[in-house]
Amino acid sequence: MTAAELTTAESDGAVAPAVESGAESTVSVVICAYTEQRWDDVLAAVRSVQQQSLAASEIILVVDYNEALFDRLGEELPGVRLLRNQQEQGLSGARNTGVAHSTGTLVSFLDDDAVAHPDWLKYMVGAFTGPEVVGVSTSIVPRWETGRPRWFPHEFDWVVGCTFVGREPGPVRNVLGGSASFRREVFEIAGGFTAGIGRTALDSRPLGGEETEFCIRVTQRIPGAVFIYEPRSVASHWAPVARERFAYFRSRCYAEGLSKALVGQSVGTHDGLSAERAYTRVALPRGIARGVRQGLRGDTSGWLRAGAIVIGFSLTAWGYAVGRMKIRLAGRRSTAAVA
Repeated sequence: MTAAELTTAESDGAVAPAVESGAESTVSVVICAYTEQRWDDVLAAVRSVQQQSLAASEIILVVDYNEALFDRLGEELPGVRLLRNQQEQGLSGARNTGVAHSTGTLVSFLDDDAVAHPDWLKYMVGAFTGPEVVGVSTSIVPRWETGRPRWFPHEFDWVVGCTFVGREPGPVRNVLGGSASFRREVFEIAGGFTAGIGRTALDSRPLGGEETEFCIRVTQRIPGAVFIYEPRSVASHWAPVARERFAYFRSRCYAEGLSKALVGQSVGTHDGLSAERAYTRVALPRGIARGVRQGLRGDTSGWLRAGAIVIGFSLTAWGYAVGRMKIRLAGRRSTAAVA
């Protein structure tokens, strides 16, 4: 399947066949880079994969429309497969380019500002225990530049691309794309990551949701497909001082709401918000209650964390409402233009 076909593959309305379990797996690790400002981070990410206890069959580094970075990385990393993004600019296009050129039976992704722990691949690959397991999400822990802010709730670690409180080991709806793996066949059946959802250098807002949309699409097209969260597979994700600020927390929560609206438009609101409903009903109330108890015991940071949960949820809900309204207005304009 070509790079272009990865983003347009359709099932023609037929039920997709179950993904067969291969023999011994080979792993292609894809890392996507776009800015020289993360030079040291990119090198650290690549070297962490090169030092795995279970070796990858290949490391693919995709550069997203940055010729200066491409040339510099080519000189620094001669043993890595270096590719230019051949699709639409942004993380989704870069990942699809990596998948299209991969040769492994499994395709694993690591963010360019993350570092894989030595047994990252070993436990990730080991979680593919049967043909029904089509993807694996790992534990992602934050590496704070100056330390976790006192007010920052663990329930919102997803704000900095990390595993959050409320995510339990075992089956999950979707992976966290900063550190995850898929059977290569799922891309041939369900298509690639959708451009227009998630991060791009052309949009300053910290959007997300591309992995969620993709995983939901996979389960809609592959009956019985399962994604697994394997916490023994660990990666550390860099959280610079800019992401320790409350201003970033606010903007990321609002942007997540906008992203959820786009995900719901693509795969349906019911599936698009299924995990969020449980998270909102269980994890967030528990976090608020915990913060209040800590506050009553004299820990003022408990009050701050409880307040941050309320504000974060409110901003996410507001972003979702705004996103839905924009989608409806765009639909009306399109209908009026056709009429």
